[in-house]
Amino acid sequence: MKKLFFVLCLSLAFSCTKDFTESVNVEQQQLAKIVRLSDSNVAGSLIVRFDSEAVTRVEAGVSRTEATRSGIESFDSVLDRIGGVKMERVFVSNRFEERLRSEGMHCWYVVYFDQSIDIEAAAAQFASVAEVAVVQLNSRLENIGDAQSATVAQPQSATASVTRNKLYPAFNDPDLDKQWHYINIGDTNVYSGVKKGADINAGEAWDITAGDKRIIVAVVDNVVKPTHPDLAANMWVNEAEKNGVAGKDDDGNGYVDDVNGVNFVAYQYNGTTALAENLSDHGTHVGGTIAAVNNNGIGGCGVAGGTGKGDGVRIMSCQTFHEIPKSDPLFNSWPSGTDTGAARAFQYAADNGAAIANCSWGYPSRYTSDSVFTPQNSAVRKAIDYFVKYGGGDVLEGGLPIFAAGNSKYNYPSYPGAYRDYICVTAMSCDYTPAYYTNYGPGSTLAAPGGDYLQKYWADNYSGLYNSEVYSTTYLNGTTYGYMQGTSMACPHVSGVAALAIAHALQLNKKLTTLELRDILVSSTHDIDKYCTGEKNSQNGSSVVPVKLAQYKNKMGVGYIDAFKVLMNVEGIPCVTVRTGNRVSVDLGDAIGGNPIGMTDEDGNTTITISMSQADRQKLGVEGDIVVSKTGKMQLKCTKPGSAIVTISYIAGGTAIGSNEATGGMLVTRKVAILSRSFATNGGWL
Repeated sequence: MKKLFFVLCLSLAFSCTKDFTESVNVEQQQLAKIVRLSDSNVAGSLIVRFDSEAVTRVEAGVSRTEATRSGIESFDSVLDRIGGVKMERVFVSNRFEERLRSEGMHCWYVVYFDQSIDIEAAAAQFASVAEVAVVQLNSRLENIGDAQSATVAQPQSATASVTRNKLYPAFNDPDLDKQWHYINIGDTNVYSGVKKGADINAGEAWDITAGDKRIIVAVVDNVVKPTHPDLAANMWVNEAEKNGVAGKDDDGNGYVDDVNGVNFVAYQYNGTTALAENLSDHGTHVGGTIAAVNNNGIGGCGVAGGTGKGDGVRIMSCQTFHEIPKSDPLFNSWPSGTDTGAARAFQYAADNGAAIANCSWGYPSRYTSDSVFTPQNSAVRKAIDYFVKYGGGDVLEGGLPIFAAGNSKYNYPSYPGAYRDYICVTAMSCDYTPAYYTNYGPGSTLAAPGGDYLQKYWADNYSGLYNSEVYSTTYLNGTTYGYMQGTSMACPHVSGVAALAIAHALQLNKKLTTLELRDILVSSTHDIDKYCTGEKNSQNGSSVVPVKLAQYKNKMGVGYIDAFKVLMNVEGIPCVTVRTGNRVSVDLGDAIGGNPIGMTDEDGNTTITISMSQADRQKLGVEGDIVVSKTGKMQLKCTKPGSAIVTISYIAGGTAIGSNEATGGMLVTRKVAILSRSFATNGGWL
């Protein structure tokens, strides 16, 4: 935590000068109370946590949610000196008040005062109050989608009901062909150097599941446009508020008329909850990647957008940013993206059943240690912990937060994503290489497609084309679809895949825990380090400069996410990655246990048999027989990239199956997933 060294004026006369001109020494113990998560903080606002005894006194003298003074003389004296306007609880909920109190979250308040007052001096004044346990500067957050993006007008297909796309014919969304990040067939219209398979393997996963409407993903971002034609059917709806009385908190969750979520920016400043949907570029793009409606004949697809039968996951819009133009007078008075809004968003998501929180944002400061995000000293950290503990609704035991790593090219990711307990997503390009803008380094968990406009724009000299970026829903200046790039765009790919994992677990009558889901995601990746060789284009201002890819090796996380592999791991089916076009030998020991060499009959022939359906053989282009060698290895050749299942049967406890006539062993059957890729790694299998 950055130490604050400054002097204060305790004079009551500064009401005229609005400045601290006389100084006193502040004890280090008081300074230790102050939490600062960013170099950019909201003027005229601080977050404080009272100790448990003091908060009882505060609550006895003021309204439960809002007041002008606390009832604690020393605290109110500070408010008087700094032009205090009001104070209110950060976390509220009638329905879950007991739970909030058990977690100590009723002790957190946000205080508003004269914006001309020096924020650090005000923080030290509050820290000098004995009843105050923590003073947190109300830090600003930043969206981390890249500025290099484009929105494009998208006409709807006149023959939507019969349109089929070439990438996944089961769906009729005409723009899926633009979404290489789901299914990459090596189309050079994306970029001349595109590489087949640099995607999340969505098509193979969709053959198993495409979503489940019981799953809620909270998009903690700017607004997800709830009326977007490709999102409306997959928006979360608070039925109690939709069908309730206007102006009333019908469901007791602490917010009035929150039909599709809450605008936490507006709520902080005028108490309203209505989503500001007219300018919703970033959040709507993110939401579309997670759950744009699939197979509805318009636009593109979402990772967990369902099959067009009302089975897509639901998007809850937790608006913590706004996109008000700088010419608007509210731009300066309503800061976009603050700790207060983010903290409330996580609590709201947990209380209203969200299983996943997609967070394509972070703190702009260059912090490189978990010590800046300690559990006792941050309202945001407290709220995230609350989400992890109480989120999940009926589909997951706890909630899973997923963060973007950041777009500053730093060799460390942004916080909160860098914190050791959270998933932090770096960005991959359409040729497997790290995107030129991505943060990386310790704290990065895994990679996903985020797009890279330099590949199409500079390498192919195509001005105005953004095919190598991520295509999704948007809403800005009348457009409905567009391209964007960033770890902001990589992050929702992982959130969508996480939703598919929960959906498949529900199909299998399983209920995963947060830890199980996290470990499944992290262990369902492919190596990205082998692509970290040579050079690629990066950008320094308006100039293109080469960057050596070796600097990213072992720093992009464990690998890039594979949706099919995730679903196999939900089933407990091991996955084998083989190189397309080669006849390979796969060691079966890790798949079936024991010593496969010893599984032979009296004549020395193996008792292991392997079968694959004809449809799967055709999908992978399997040539010849799939056999087991005398050394206990499965041998096969796949000529096409894709995924399929082989069934391995063997006799355990003998060379023949036991019967009434003779003692013998048992027949055991084990399924193994084969992932055929142009490049395969030696993960202990090959």
